Amino acid sequence: MTSETITADAAGTWKLGDLTVNRLGFGAMRLTGSAAFHLGTPSDRERSLAVLRKAVELGVNHIDTADFYFSALRSANELINSALAPYPDDLVIVTKVGPYRDYSGEWGTSARPDQLRGHVEENLRQLGRDHLDVVNLRRTRQDSIAEHFGALAELREAGLIRHLGISGVEPRHLAEARAIAPVVCVQNRFALDLPDPEGDELLRLCGEFGIAFVPFFAVAGSGGARGATDSHDDAVLAVARAHGVSPAQVRIAWSLHQGAHVLAIPGTGDPEHVVDNVAAGGLQLTDNELARFDASHRP
Repeated sequence: MTSETITADAAGTWKLGDLTVNRLGFGAMRLTGSAAFHLGTPSDRERSLAVLRKAVELGVNHIDTADFYFSALRSANELINSALAPYPDDLVIVTKVGPYRDYSGEWGTSARPDQLRGHVEENLRQLGRDHLDVVNLRRTRQDSIAEHFGALAELREAGLIRHLGISGVEPRHLAEARAIAPVVCVQNRFALDLPDPEGDELLRLCGEFGIAFVPFFAVAGSGGARGATDSHDDAVLAVARAHGVSPAQVRIAWSLHQGAHVLAIPGTGDPEHVVDNVAAGGLQLTDNELARFDASHRP
């Protein structure tokens, strides 16, 4: 597989409400440094800007971010604004609200419903936008998301937000949100090496309702926020060898093969990795390979 010739449209498209995006997108969390959030070494600014520009050059038109993605020197939203504004007409920027970090980088108490407008306005300021394309409510241990999601629905009615999504949820929360306002995406942790019956049920429900399912840490797997795992089972390694690709590309391709409504948002701070990640959208896995992976993901 020749990565240089493959662009983000290779995996096809999906709609977030009325916004059409290529299914292969980009996650901005890794732009800020050698590790997520305030850990590790801050990134080289020019390198991070180059990553964003390369992604868009390769056809990526769906970027996932948040105002709490920052390190000691770098803010993901500021980097996006500096690299890409004035924004291409087809670029969809998806952000999330709920969690909160203070200026020192420490996690604070998650937002109350009446504080979410401030979170939305901070994303607007950092991104230089007058409205946000999509805002995900990131659940932070609430048993019910109705009050928080209802507050975002009011901001949607006010014109600050175009579409709404939810993140870190269980199937019951999807039903709760859909009773309040349309949901265009569900963003949850979901990976080949992380069996998750609730995640599988959300994947199914989203397909049934025409909602995008957006896995995060699909490449990192069990590594999560610490970074991409270097532990791959024999099936992943064998398929990677057979196709002449990396294990990370196999993981991305497996995610996309879970349904036409599944979007991928692999993140990186390396311009060369962007090329490889986008190329994974053109990797076609065989039925036998998918069956082998399903046996481990859904034992």
